[in-house]
Amino acid sequence: MGVALKQPAADTCRDETLAGQGAPRACHRETAATPLPAAEQAARDRRGPMRPPTLAPMRRRLTPWTVRTLLRMGDVAGLLAAAPAAAALAAWRGGAAFSTGDLPAFAIAGALFVWSLGAIDVYRLGRGESYGRHLIRVAAACGLGGAGLWTLAAAFGQPPTRPDLCLWFCLGVALLTALHTLWWAMVRRWRRLGRLTPNIVVVGATANAARLIEQMNISGEAAVLGVFDDRLSRVPGDVAGVPVLGDTGALVGHRIMPFVDRVVITVPSLARSRVRQILETLTSLPNEIMLFVDHDSEAGRAASLSRIVEAPLTRLTAAAADERRVLAKRAQDLIIGALVLVAALPVLAMVAIAVRLDSAGPILFRQRRLGFNNEPFVVYKFRSMRHGAGSDPACAGRQVCAGDERVTRVGRFIRRASLDELPQILNVLIGDMSLVGPRPHAVGMKTGETESARLVAGYAHRHRIKPGVTGWAAVHGSRGPVDTVEGLRRRVALDVEYIERQSFWLDLRVIAMTVPCLFGDRNTVR
Repeated sequence: MGVALKQPAADTCRDETLAGQGAPRACHRETAATPLPAAEQAARDRRGPMRPPTLAPMRRRLTPWTVRTLLRMGDVAGLLAAAPAAAALAAWRGGAAFSTGDLPAFAIAGALFVWSLGAIDVYRLGRGESYGRHLIRVAAACGLGGAGLWTLAAAFGQPPTRPDLCLWFCLGVALLTALHTLWWAMVRRWRRLGRLTPNIVVVGATANAARLIEQMNISGEAAVLGVFDDRLSRVPGDVAGVPVLGDTGALVGHRIMPFVDRVVITVPSLARSRVRQILETLTSLPNEIMLFVDHDSEAGRAASLSRIVEAPLTRLTAAAADERRVLAKRAQDLIIGALVLVAALPVLAMVAIAVRLDSAGPILFRQRRLGFNNEPFVVYKFRSMRHGAGSDPACAGRQVCAGDERVTRVGRFIRRASLDELPQILNVLIGDMSLVGPRPHAVGMKTGETESARLVAGYAHRHRIKPGVTGWAAVHGSRGPVDTVEGLRRRVALDVEYIERQSFWLDLRVIAMTVPCLFGDRNTVR
């Protein structure tokens, strides 16, 4: 992974860093190439045949259900917009004016269109579906919807050639054709960028691993980025073309892990002691861990492999994300976050001016923190310390204490009122954070003299969800620095409790509890 290849100046091949996260991009050839030497070609091939050109972090990837839902919502919005346009056009041509009594007819017509699009499976948008074939599906759905509309109109004694409905049908067909041209191009681009393909790594260089990789190579349902096995001296350098990247210890700290959806253990399930040992090693990972279930029959294995993204994997850790809940949480973040940003603009302006006048240095403080799936990101805050005190590597892991000399005069006030956290609304709108979730800790944060992540088992489990501006732990008194092991354990326990209970309504409850919690807290050092 990320091997630098030595090339002549006229034919360079380089590994680039993806978004500063240390994950290598595809190796791009700049000119027409001559064949690489065998050793260099072997080094390059260790990237594996399924490695996408770019690695998209999990928070930026989309599930098929989410894509289908978003496209369906786009179609419904387009059909709703076409209805008043058709009514206005019909009235302009001399027809009757649109009235509320016409709403049921348009509602039934719209429902028929939406049903027909789903019945023809228009939203499937399979990997190999061409643009022409997709438009044929759209045309068939429109024909089915039109036939249903004509039948219903006849059944209720309405003229099938009613001008406004006919115009709406024609506008709807034209609009759906344009929209699905856009949808097809968007989905194709998302596939090319790896946003629709789950990334997995395999533990165990076994026959099961080879079968899984070969099937994934054919179907393209998932990208297998690498294989890990503790028996490095007894396994080949690759399994079905996918490189063996190290043992399970190397997997825990590997730089591709923030881009991995799940870890699949392909060790035979009968080897229980070995599976148990692997699980103990991987406990610190926030990634979903699943077990490949053996099948006795060839038919059973084939059926299992064809459903690799959902089954035959037995989930061992990390509860499966509810796609509806994830979509609702993101909508909540965008809507409430945008409203809070607009309402807080005067406060943001005043704090920015105060920070600028109080001490030298930038207004905003930027720091790398660990987010969803252990992916580092840059968090934004108003600067509350002397410039350089928080960015100094020697001080980055040091938590704030009472009377901390690094905190400025304005900094003490905005930290006590948590106004320094307001710029994190930008992180929410960008998608790095959520309004509610475990608070993001600085990379390398220490509790006492020891790195916090090493003190509490399951610390990384708090990264199974996006970090939040506020959180369940914050409204239950666990705010500010955690300078004792007991305090750290309590925060991790509260964070894990929130992840297990997370819902749309719980998030609203936490948001409602946050303001009185902040103003009523006079003891927390911040």
